[in-house]
Amino acid sequence: MPKPRSQSHPLKAGHSWKARPGYRIFVADRGAVRFDFPHDWIMRFDEDAVKFYDLEPPADTCTLAVSYRRFPAIDWRRLPVADLLRDAVKGDERPVFRRKKIVPVRRDDLVLAWTEFHFTDPREHREARSRFCLAFGENLTFRVCIQCLITLDYWPEDAARLAPVWDEVLRSLELGAVIEDPTRGKTVN
Repeated sequence: MPKPRSQSHPLKAGHSWKARPGYRIFVADRGAVRFDFPHDWIMRFDEDAVKFYDLEPPADTCTLAVSYRRFPAIDWRRLPVADLLRDAVKGDERPVFRRKKIVPVRRDDLVLAWTEFHFTDPREHREARSRFCLAFGENLTFRVCIQCLITLDYWPEDAARLAPVWDEVLRSLELGAVIEDPTRGKTVN
């Protein structure tokens, strides 16, 4: 993932940015990754990811993280994304005691798979949960494939509150857009 930096721009009249009520839009690298997240969440840059918190750390009760990479153009529609995700979560070092089924999703603009597992938090010594999403999309203009990893770590008692957030992140996820002017949003040619 390129070294992140935050920039805010005043939006121009007639801009095309739209988010569901109660959400804001996150855009990385002029459209390489875009999704909606809760409007009152806090965004922080880490060495290898952009992280979103429901409260200012250390009082937060969950962490949504996103990272991405660019690859040469490939036929991502045929990628075995569920298998790739299964291999990726095997490398997680946390003590997992329950894994849920992998959910594959194929859309015209991307493919993704996500899963959830339960583990014992090593610091708190209690049950925690994590959702992992691995997604692939493309940018035809630059002939690159975008691979995106999104995770959500949370406590079991917050599951009902955070399930709609996860659903909205995945529903609004776009990969590989080209946004020439961030103050206007996407343009249709």
